[in-house]
Amino acid sequence: MARPTHTTRALSQNFLADRATAAHLARIAVPNGSQVPLLLEVGAGKGALTEQLAPRCRELRAYEIDPRLVPGLRTRFADTSQVHVVDGDFLAVRPPHTPFAVAGNVPFSRTAAIVDWCLRAPALTDATLLTQLEYARKRTGDYGSWTLVTVRSWPRYEWRLAGRVARTRFTPVPRVDAGIVRIERRRTPLLAPGSYEGWRHLVELGFSGVGGSLHASLRRAHPRRRVDTAFRAAGLEPRVLVGEVAPGRWLRLYEALSS
Repeated sequence: MARPTHTTRALSQNFLADRATAAHLARIAVPNGSQVPLLLEVGAGKGALTEQLAPRCRELRAYEIDPRLVPGLRTRFADTSQVHVVDGDFLAVRPPHTPFAVAGNVPFSRTAAIVDWCLRAPALTDATLLTQLEYARKRTGDYGSWTLVTVRSWPRYEWRLAGRVARTRFTPVPRVDAGIVRIERRRTPLLAPGSYEGWRHLVELGFSGVGGSLHASLRRAHPRRRVDTAFRAAGLEPRVLVGEVAPGRWLRLYEALSS
């Protein structure tokens, strides 16, 4: 993947300028008293979060896409043996085969791609990402609605909004506040491995918008009477909007339609 050569602002880089915020984010990523064997940091920037994460893991790979920042990072952490500054694009890296976590103040413009990378990594245990507040609220259901990405991944991952960070804690100051998204792989998945293909098909059909409603979309694959029964089992009204259906109700829909 070609490396961008634009300005810091074009790379959507807004560096954490508040030490307390960096420390708070690190505590969410790796709670006090624990230590992860391998942690990947997305967008190390000038190292504010890197400094806080380093004591909390046995190995920290700090990825930075902007080549102008790499020398400063390497100088800053030259005497911190567990920190390895990687000059390159996080998205171009193959996920480790052993369990690992991800943390970072991610470039806002690349958030969706970074989250997708995390969800596709078989050995990922959790990800703690500082994103645009709107993204964080949408993905975690904080608006009272849910998105395709969240629902589709719900049987394997729990999503939650872990905090809000004022835009004034960054430099340059972005136009919007940030939110902390916490994505954790479930120790016990909510569905058996053989069910995921059917689950994905159901959720993607429901979010397709075909027919103008969730009820109508699901009738393209199931008889109306069966969809009616499934809606009653899930406690849903036929006219409910697809985004208003919480993941737990999706699970009851799937159970009723696949039984």
